[in-house]
Amino acid sequence: MKFPIGFAFDDESKKVEMEPLVQQATVPVKSLVQVYFPERNQSLTYFNDQFDLKRGDFVFVDGKLEGIRGIVREVNKNFKIKVADYKKVISVADTNVSGQMHMAGSHFVSFDVSVLPYEKIRTWYLPPVKPEDEFETGNDDTVVILNKLGDMKVSQAVWERGREYYMDNHVRYICVSDGHGKAIVEGERAYEVEFDFADGEIRNLICSCPCGYTCKHEVAAMMQLKETLELIEKHYADLRHGYFAAIVKGDLFRFAIDSHETGSFTL
Repeated sequence: MKFPIGFAFDDESKKVEMEPLVQQATVPVKSLVQVYFPERNQSLTYFNDQFDLKRGDFVFVDGKLEGIRGIVREVNKNFKIKVADYKKVISVADTNVSGQMHMAGSHFVSFDVSVLPYEKIRTWYLPPVKPEDEFETGNDDTVVILNKLGDMKVSQAVWERGREYYMDNHVRYICVSDGHGKAIVEGERAYEVEFDFADGEIRNLICSCPCGYTCKHEVAAMMQLKETLELIEKHYADLRHGYFAAIVKGDLFRFAIDSHETGSFTL
């Protein structure tokens, strides 16, 4: 498979050009796949009937390891099994990325909605939502001023843990589109943070973690939001028009480049 990637750097824009990949519709190919789970240092075999899986694909499965990301190590398309004896692969990360990105501290940032869309990046970190899952949300009138994050109503312990998460780049991804923002913060698990942002004010800040109050994931995400917007304002103010998305540099390489066994790039 061709995976052409071109990197072009200049002192003014510090941009990264990733050449468009040829997108081809994939037809599911049934297989037995060996999946390695780094978090558990464990490999197990699963049945796949939804995707055309390759070595290096990042996947989520059902069963006891549901919600833990795995990596496909072996693919066997020659088999006969009793389906009831196997758990299944339920999703695969969409790691095809192309378009223009710019350097923004620890992250790459894009102002093109097609380059790092939330729906695509979510597949890197989180399993799909189950049809039977039920969700409830609630919001109050709390307002957080982005330039006064120290006024957030959190304990000192939560503030310090959030700051550690921010400093250690646990905010893997963050985007703002027309005043609504989303972030993925990954520690032992990945969680989704959502918020509304306008005129320097943050409202309706929520997180999918089980914590019942403002949490370290929300603190970390707001710190990353502040840093990213400051860098955009300093270097790329003329490029942002109501949207930006940012991804940790290392994760872009880990998912979108390292997972592909063939291809080339020019630096």
